[in-house]
Amino acid sequence: MANIIENKNWKKNFFPFWTTQMLSLLGSSLVQFSLVWWLTKETGSATVLSLATMFAVIPEIIIQPFAGAITDRINRKTAIIISDASIALATLILGAFFYFGKVQVWYIYVIMIVRSIGGAFHYPAEQASVSLMVPKDQLARIAGLNQAAKGVINIVAAPLGALVMDLIGVEGSLMIDVVTAMLAIGIIIFIFIPRQKVLEKKDGSWFYVVMHDMKEGFHYLIGWKGIMVLTVMALIFKLALSPAFSLIPLLVSAHFNGDAAMYSMVEVATGIGIIIGGALLGIWGGFKKKIYTITMGGLGVGLGMIVLGMIPSNGFYYSLPTLFVIGFMIPMVDGSLMAIMQEKIDNEYQGRVFTIFGSLLYLSTPVGLAVAGPVSDSLGIQFWFVLAGILVVLSIIAGLFFKSWRNIESDSVINPNKIKGVVPDEENRVE
Repeated sequence: MANIIENKNWKKNFFPFWTTQMLSLLGSSLVQFSLVWWLTKETGSATVLSLATMFAVIPEIIIQPFAGAITDRINRKTAIIISDASIALATLILGAFFYFGKVQVWYIYVIMIVRSIGGAFHYPAEQASVSLMVPKDQLARIAGLNQAAKGVINIVAAPLGALVMDLIGVEGSLMIDVVTAMLAIGIIIFIFIPRQKVLEKKDGSWFYVVMHDMKEGFHYLIGWKGIMVLTVMALIFKLALSPAFSLIPLLVSAHFNGDAAMYSMVEVATGIGIIIGGALLGIWGGFKKKIYTITMGGLGVGLGMIVLGMIPSNGFYYSLPTLFVIGFMIPMVDGSLMAIMQEKIDNEYQGRVFTIFGSLLYLSTPVGLAVAGPVSDSLGIQFWFVLAGILVVLSIIAGLFFKSWRNIESDSVINPNKIKGVVPDEENRVE
């Protein structure tokens, strides 16, 4: 039982890990802001910005399922270190090009691809490690803390990024990201992260083994009825809400006749809501049955969207408390959802299941945007917010009719013995 961390000691091991990961995330957010703003100033091209977004997102969507299978088979601590180091090295090289004035737009595209690939490996390795380091009854609180921290980062990244660029240039913000990554690596080397169960060695090529492991992860996902209902509900959420959040700048400018200052107020109101909601979940932990917390949060987000879509053009300031409530409820959904998945999914499958689940949600975003654009142009920008809210509320209500969804935390997950490839081993999870 050497891999089990005693319950009383888990915080001493986990929070240094968590702190460095948040610092690294802040560094990455600074890089994202700096590069996007540089491209905006230097090119003024919407095509360039669209391509940059594609290069930053699409590789991660494509590679994540493969990365999840690989991180379930190798040491996840090693995966985190290698992905952080690869991202830092690529960023360092780009920083050198900026410093010597030799940067070109396509260099940035290449670096965004490398960073996206590194992120595809980092995410499943980090999330699956958390469920080994944190006791089950604390996972919802940690998920809430994550939501609050990310809310803070979302608020401070833009003004901090602008300040850093003014003081030390783009290369300076890139070097901050390198330093935070190196700090994270330097600390994680000395942190004990329990190993997941060892997967059975398989004959065949590396590609065959990865594809086989991905297939097992997919079978695991579809074999648990509760998680399948959750997946469908999450897809509806993403299809409805991703376009809505993307259309908020247009809502401010076209409907409320607002300017940049008013849009910044909207962003701050939403961000503060996320921070407070995440902090409350971190302290409270949610209802004993996390499904009730998700239900409350989902209804809050859906009703908030309906109200937002019904506010008249002269009621901008009524939108701010509405967006605060929406932001407040988001961690209740996202944090509790992640806690359920970390708690219920067998750890040796988490990398694969997280990435398959995440890729499905990622792919729903462009579909939602493709539909929302023409609908909003034809029926008005407010119509989509009302429609999105109705879809979210109906999906929550519909979910309650499924016993597998209501009992997702108490039902037994698919028996791993039905999926060949796991070597019996001692339980590694923190209890």
